[in-house]
Amino acid sequence: MSIELKLSRINRVYRPSEVVEGKIIVRSSSSISHYGIRLAVNGSVNLQVRGGSAGVIETLVGVAKPISIVNKIVEVRPSGKIASGTSEIPFSMNIKQPGEKKLERFYETFHGANINIQYLLTVDISRGYLHKSLSTTMEFIVESDKADLLERPVSPEMVIFYLTQDTQRHPLLPELKSGGFRVIGKMSTQCCLSDPIVGELTVEASAVPICSIDMHLLRVESILLGEKIVTEQSLIQTTQIADGDVCRNMTLPIYVILPRLLTCPTVLAGPFSIEFKVAIVITFQSDVAKVHSKSDPTTPRLWLAMESLPLELVRTR
Repeated sequence: MSIELKLSRINRVYRPSEVVEGKIIVRSSSSISHYGIRLAVNGSVNLQVRGGSAGVIETLVGVAKPISIVNKIVEVRPSGKIASGTSEIPFSMNIKQPGEKKLERFYETFHGANINIQYLLTVDISRGYLHKSLSTTMEFIVESDKADLLERPVSPEMVIFYLTQDTQRHPLLPELKSGGFRVIGKMSTQCCLSDPIVGELTVEASAVPICSIDMHLLRVESILLGEKIVTEQSLIQTTQIADGDVCRNMTLPIYVILPRLLTCPTVLAGPFSIEFKVAIVITFQSDVAKVHSKSDPTTPRLWLAMESLPLELVRTR
């Protein structure tokens, strides 16, 4: 005997004002009696601080309570029987009734290191005391309602950045410090989630051959624990812009596609915030680097030059 949830949209993406529709598929070798089929939708922001990672005392770990966004149950069918074989039971459910008092604003689905914003659909077929109830859960993805989106287009302005031996706040290889390097570029720092991050970059000079130029997309998650704000930065993805010793004065394009569930519009809420950054990292050829090949790519090292820029992510109409 098995139970499965199938949504009408393959991508499982819905807006809060839309109706979630689909089918409950029950496969059984014999007919079964039940005491009702219920469907629950549950949306919440789960906050956790992993012990030690942010230097927080153990007692604070897991103190932040989940924030409930939506929690409702509807009856799909009253008590009755399900025939043997495969049965398909259609359902439709409003995530948010018009005019209904909502618990919280509908934040977009996001899977982070310490913050998880998740919407779950659970079907439950109650079968009385003698039989275990049948149930299954599926995640669906919520994106902002069109009415809540920005009217204004994303700013086309580019931010100019440059990396030289003098812009680095950490120690560098002696030959980099003395010989120097200069890399300039520009990039969009306000970006629509459905568009790539774009820009360009030029290596004007470098005394030491370049090994690689990468762009790291970082999330900065902050959680309010008691009177303390705990902030942690973690790497989402790395995109290589150039491999090997780049030709000097040649313009290289920056084009980074944002991963769907690992990013969301920048959120600055009371109990938590989700922000983003990009780090442009230049790795210079060095024998020392080979020894530390497994090190964290965002940690300052003698053979690395880096520049980070804040990134505002928005969803537009």
